[in-house]
Formats: sequence, C-alpha cells, structure tokens
Amino acid sequence: MKIIERRELKPKPAAGTPLGFGKYFTDYMFTMRYTREKGWHDARVEPNEPVAFDLATCVFHYAQGVFEGMKAFRRADGTISVFRPDRNWERMNNSADRMCIPRFPAELAEEGLETLLRLERDWIPSEPETALYIRPAIVATRVMLGVHASTEYLFFILLSPVGSYYARGLQPTKLLVEEFYSRSSLGGTGEAKCLGNYAASIKSGEIAEEMGFDQVLWLDSAEKKYVEEAGSMNVFFVFRGEVATPALVGSILPGITRASCLQLLADAGYPVSERRITMEEVAQAAESGALSEMFGTGTAAVVSPVGAFRYRGKDHVVNGGKIGELTARLYATLTGIQRGALPDVHGWNKLLR
Repeated sequence: MKIIERRELKPKPAAGTPLGFGKYFTDYMFTMRYTREKGWHDARVEPNEPVAFDLATCVFHYAQGVFEGMKAFRRADGTISVFRPDRNWERMNNSADRMCIPRFPAELAEEGLETLLRLERDWIPSEPETALYIRPAIVATRVMLGVHASTEYLFFILLSPVGSYYARGLQPTKLLVEEFYSRSSLGGTGEAKCLGNYAASIKSGEIAEEMGFDQVLWLDSAEKKYVEEAGSMNVFFVFRGEVATPALVGSILPGITRASCLQLLADAGYPVSERRITMEEVAQAAESGALSEMFGTGTAAVVSPVGAFRYRGKDHVVNGGKIGELTARLYATLTGIQRGALPDVHGWNKLLR
C-alpha cells in the first residue's frame, strides 16, 4: 500500500475535549480511483487535504454517490477493534450496484482501512462513549452534464474522532412522525446508503428540530401508514411479549447495528419479529401501556432510547420518558462487545495490532 507522507501533522484534540460528531478529522485518508479502462486502481494513503473538483463534475449535479459509517475503538492493550467491517463493505457494494457504480474489491478497501488505522492509531480516543468514526464514500468524478452513469469514480475513507451522536448522550430522544414528506418509496433507493436519500430527509429534519424534536420518524410513502425508520436509525418497539422492528421491504436501510441487535435479542431468548408495523398500532399501544419501550439503532448512536413521539398532533410518552431496561441492556451489551469488555461470540470484531 503506497503511503504519501504529509509535511506537517495536525494538532490532535486534547484528552477530555468534547469531540461532538464529525468535527475533527485525522491527518490521512485512503483513496483509490476508477476508470473504465483501468478499473479500480491507484490505491494509496495520502494527506487528508482539500481536493479540487471541476464544477461540472457529475456528482454535484446528479448525486451519484454512496457512503458508509463504521467505528474503530482502541483497547487497553493497544489493539484496534473495528466492528463488522465486512458487513459494511457488502452493503456499500450493494448500494453501489443500485447507483450504477462499479463494485469495488472489498479486500482492497479493507487493506486500505487497516493501513490507515495503524497509521492514525493515536487519533483513536479512549474516553468513555468515544470512538473513531470511519466514513468510506464513493463519488462520481467524470466531468460532464447529462443524466448518465459516470465512467470515473473516487473512493475515499475519512476518519474522525467522535463522542456521542446526540449531545445529551443516552437521554431519550423525541421523534416527530412525518406524514407529508417522504424519504423513499418501494422501487426507490431507500435500502441504499446513497447521497440523495439524506438530501431528501433534511427538510423534515429541520422542521422537526424547530419544533423541539430530535429526529423524524418516517412512514411509508404510499399510504403513510407503516413505520419505516427514523432520520439516522432503524427503530424497534417493545410491545407486551414481543420486540418488533419494521421488515426490510426495500425502502428501509438494512442496518448493521439493527442486525446485531436482532441477533443479541435472539441469543437472550426474546421473542422478536420483523414485520409491517402501522403507526396506529404504535400510538394505540402507547396509549394503553402496551408499548413499554422504543429505541433506535445505528452506527452513530449505537442504541438510542426514544422517550416520546408526536403523531397527528398528539404527544405520546414512552416508559415515562426514561430509558427502558431492555434498551439499556442492549446498549451495554453491544458497546461491551465492541470495546472488548464482553465476549465476542459471533466474531464481529476485526482486531488489528
């Protein structure tokens, strides 16, 4: 792996600095390029510096791009742990297929990531609730105007030391159920982690924030009836005798943290179902007390309790607005596995020395 050294390293955030999310970036990045003639080539680790693009570069006009999110942790013995990177590469290639981007060699991306992490290990924070966030992405780089798939692409990986995704940490979030705007539809790009999905969600997110909510809870686009996912999370509901999450019907991102939680729940013997869940069912269960917990899952927030939601102008409180027992247990178990405090019986962690 070719490494191009930078002349001067950046100052790192001092220990104890509130990191926030996505505010600091490391010295180096991994890149490789694609052309029709060469395929994926020129893999390297190079200084993380601004890159110049022609304003006619097609990603700016047609949003042909995909990305991923992972986390790395530095353990007490100096080992670097990355949580389920193989699943991220698989999902990223699936997203690339949907966006007419050539599939990339996952083994080369993994080699690039491992080289980058070893080089940047001093950037990995060790304080509780912190991690090194990993952002791989692919963007179309051909200079052209015209709605066609590009023939040139840039793959890159950025690293960012982060704290909790939400400023309030594990304090329960408030969700606004979106009944007008849609994030995606069946046959659309909802199950791909592509640029346009997130652009489509911004308007609703800003409205929700202005009203005092943390995120939007999306419903299906056809009937505005079935729960899909939250702004940056898959969602789970704990009904009497059942833990339920919306089925992956093609318009929902197949979350890796979601899949991990489903496995942990099954391991612990909880009755779990993946099914279509109506918002009416959720609201009625909240009113009757049958909804005991509600939480979201995702790489950034891991497991995030939901303490309240607003649906059709009515506010519903979940579990008295407090984190539930199962939610707290899932968070502790998953983060314990990620950080090496609990056994990794499924072999989810990739360990680097």
